[in-house]
Amino acid sequence: MIEQQIAVEEQSVSTIRLLSVDMVQKANSGHPGLPLGAAPMAYVLWSRFLRFNPQDPAWPDRDRFVLSAGHGSALLYSLLHLYGYDLPLEELKNFRQLHSKTPGHPESNITAGVEVTTGPLGQGFANGVGMAMAEAHLAAMYNKEGHEVVNHYTYAIVSDGDLMEGIAAEAASLAGHLKLGKLIYLYDDNDISLDGPTSLSYTEDPLMRFEAYGWHTQRVMDGNDLGGIEQAIRAAQAETERPSLISIKTIIGYGSPQKGTSKVHGSPLGEENLRKVKEYFGWNPDESFVVPDEVRQHLAEPGQRGDQLQQEWQQKFEAYQQQFKQESELFLTSFASDLPAGWDAELPVFSPADGALATRQASGKALGALKKTIPFLFGGSADLASSNEMPPAGDLSFQPGSYEKSNIWFGVREHAMGGALNGMSRHGGVRVYGGTFLTFSDYMRGAIRLTALAESAVTFVFTHDSIGLGEDGPTHQPVEQVAALRTIPNIIVLRPADANETVESWRVAMTKPASPVVLILSRQKLPTLDQEKYGSAREGVAKGAYILSEAEGGKPQLILVATGSEVSLAMQAQQELQKQGIAARVVSMPSWELFEQQDKAYQQQVLPPSVRKRVTIEAGSPIGWHKYATDEGTVISMNRFGESGPGEEVMAMFGFTVDNVVEKAKALLEDKPAETEPKEVLS
Repeated sequence: MIEQQIAVEEQSVSTIRLLSVDMVQKANSGHPGLPLGAAPMAYVLWSRFLRFNPQDPAWPDRDRFVLSAGHGSALLYSLLHLYGYDLPLEELKNFRQLHSKTPGHPESNITAGVEVTTGPLGQGFANGVGMAMAEAHLAAMYNKEGHEVVNHYTYAIVSDGDLMEGIAAEAASLAGHLKLGKLIYLYDDNDISLDGPTSLSYTEDPLMRFEAYGWHTQRVMDGNDLGGIEQAIRAAQAETERPSLISIKTIIGYGSPQKGTSKVHGSPLGEENLRKVKEYFGWNPDESFVVPDEVRQHLAEPGQRGDQLQQEWQQKFEAYQQQFKQESELFLTSFASDLPAGWDAELPVFSPADGALATRQASGKALGALKKTIPFLFGGSADLASSNEMPPAGDLSFQPGSYEKSNIWFGVREHAMGGALNGMSRHGGVRVYGGTFLTFSDYMRGAIRLTALAESAVTFVFTHDSIGLGEDGPTHQPVEQVAALRTIPNIIVLRPADANETVESWRVAMTKPASPVVLILSRQKLPTLDQEKYGSAREGVAKGAYILSEAEGGKPQLILVATGSEVSLAMQAQQELQKQGIAARVVSMPSWELFEQQDKAYQQQVLPPSVRKRVTIEAGSPIGWHKYATDEGTVISMNRFGESGPGEEVMAMFGFTVDNVVEKAKALLEDKPAETEPKEVLS
């Protein structure tokens, strides 16, 4: 019996390896080295530890598995197919082909069982930290004595390249501080990266580094030692107050003539080498995509156990519902990506009598209101909480021993924050947000991009949004960042003009479950626009742009289009133009993306094609504004870095004044040449 068990296990590992290299060879594209080396650790984890139900990939209390080394996606697809997920063999044969469920790197919104979109190295590492944070938080929120409804692990396979990336260092430091004992990473330690041996650039002892971060570390010297890998994972599970990194010494491309070299990292083996690999493992070299019956039966067992585990969990949850009705309803609501009834009941409404308010301050008030009505709102700032107006009064921080608290101190780790937020969102059960200065969004752009690709509901709060922040100077004054963020697909960028637009921007963020939302907020105070006199922020922000103040007589000669702090400037310019007998409409455009989603009739109502004299005003890059300015308009913007000085003086220096807006507007009506050369028009 024991010999039979060993034989089927060895055959199972070989099946995982060979399915993977068959996929790569058929596609003539991919990375065969990692699956050949890491298949044994994957087999041990999935067969002996991982709690999952392939019939219900969204079971809330499943273990999470992240392939941070996403270039080895063929390994993950082989696992999903063999362990019973809805990924037919035909999809493996379509690896890396157009419209397949087996793309070149794992994508969570395409393939059932893929927890998060990975590929750029280090991102999955940070995603896993976020997942473990979500698990710890939800366990502290919901578990009661005798009723445990959240209790699972987060596992990942990480590579040398992952551990080289800065984002991994940031995330590892945070995880160690937070004592995330249910986070276990298997390190495919094979000493090879794409260009050659890691000794060319990577010679530290990573386990010593991780020990300094506060991690539990172990070494398994033989990557084919199934028993040694199992023993190490059990030891990691026994360590409850430290995340674990297990270095498993593997040979990249194990079994191939090119094993142990970079040649096998990112290129197909070739037909002859593939035959030799199959011969090495005792398989028929003339057959491809073979799954022996005994292997299929053996690898179906963990999923069957998982189905039973979920049934047992469901019984526990039903008992939980009987005693804790409110908590159980909240749990189900959060995992359904819904919001509690009355979630927006506490959102503030501002009037001019409230005085001028920075939009970051209005955001803080809105966030405080939301945290009263959405208990699973979870997030924080990268060491700028007081500047981002992040921590609501009395909200203690998420720390070891206080995991139930909802305010996260990410520290100065913007990139890790972005990756962790993505992981939390993909974990489910929480609605997440994170904040820093807008200029530092560049540090986390890779994470933001993957958040958009993964269709994750994350709110990024970026304050200090322009040269108007003043004295900190051009190192901190964002110029190109808003334009850069707008170029990312599946993202909504909002730059609100006042306190009420800010509140409505948060409403948008809470009701967009399949895309990240970016809030761009001012440091300086802005006047609160009169909702009774001007256009409604409630209706207008949701549509991306709206007529804030109509021209006298309702027939505009020109249109002033602005965002954020420049909207109040446009309003002042409108009044001055009116004194001079010029009828101007003011359009507030907090979100290009939302405006583009409106039908053409609404777009043309706001920006009539017949009114082509337009001035767009934004204290940032002009890129993209020409579309709205038309070829008869002009763009007031920033084409260079800012200057250090008081914010109002800096704004004036670069032409963000009533006099300059009026001058540019009058020049258009007098048919004087514009200083810019807009070519496009919204028609």
